[in-house]
Amino acid sequence: MRTAIIAVFIALATAGMAASPAMAQRDPAYAAAREAGRIGEKPDGYLGIVGNADPALQRLVDDINIKRKAVYMQKAGEKKVTPEAYALTSGCEAITRTVPGEKYMAPDGTWQTRTAAAPIRDSRCP
Repeated sequence: MRTAIIAVFIALATAGMAASPAMAQRDPAYAAAREAGRIGEKPDGYLGIVGNADPALQRLVDDINIKRKAVYMQKAGEKKVTPEAYALTSGCEAITRTVPGEKYMAPDGTWQTRTAAAPIRDSRCP
């Protein structure tokens, strides 16, 4: 399993795949929610809501996560790994790419605010 995760990570890095879909980054609502610390990256490769969600925020996160899942399913098939392994590797990369002030979920399930220090990542991350 770890070998498959490393292979996916290398494939992501060499292909230039961003864990956060570029389309989502262009959405002003996404950018505002991320900047405000209302959403954050999770180790499983999906976005999570930090605190309480209003219906609009829930729809936004659900929409992005549905799109991410579709990409993970497709790419996992191409790489011959499980969608979960592909999503985990994507989550590792997304958490690494957070910048100071953004939220991410630590492996213990707590929301953290990124500082200048490296984020706390899942031990399965390559």
